[in-house]
Amino acid sequence: MLSAIKLVFSNYRYIVLSGIIFAAMFIPLSILSEYIFLEPYVVMYVTYDDVFRFSLVVIVSILSGLVLSMNVYRIKSLRNSRKKMSGGVLGSILGASAGACGCGPIGFAIISTLGSIGGVATAFLTNYEFPIRIASIGILILVYYTTSKSILTECIIQKQNSTRS
Repeated sequence: MLSAIKLVFSNYRYIVLSGIIFAAMFIPLSILSEYIFLEPYVVMYVTYDDVFRFSLVVIVSILSGLVLSMNVYRIKSLRNSRKKMSGGVLGSILGASAGACGCGPIGFAIISTLGSIGGVATAFLTNYEFPIRIASIGILILVYYTTSKSILTECIIQKQNSTRS
């Protein structure tokens, strides 16, 4: 599995892409989960009780950056076969969106917009935030495993066939 990471991230473009995806996930999730405050100054504050919740946000962001950049590499390597590409991208989007369920201040907007259904949805997401984020981490790990397995088998075989031609 580490050889797939070495293969993908040997190109600096994928390192930059992974960093951008990490920042694009981490900053909004931290703002929604109330770890980053924007007024009156930009401040990041994590209490001792919220270290586990914060670490879940960091893990989801890291895995999303890793998996999505690996899928971009996989898509660029397998341009001719579209059927082989759909599963990894769908799984990574599903895992990343499942981990992005920070409910903090957004819950009040959902309640006022959707009424009682919004209240039920907010209560559900607030009560099951840990299991949902842990499930999304599991989905992202599964997608990482299948993507790296696919990169090591399909992409290397694809490159060997193109060099022989």
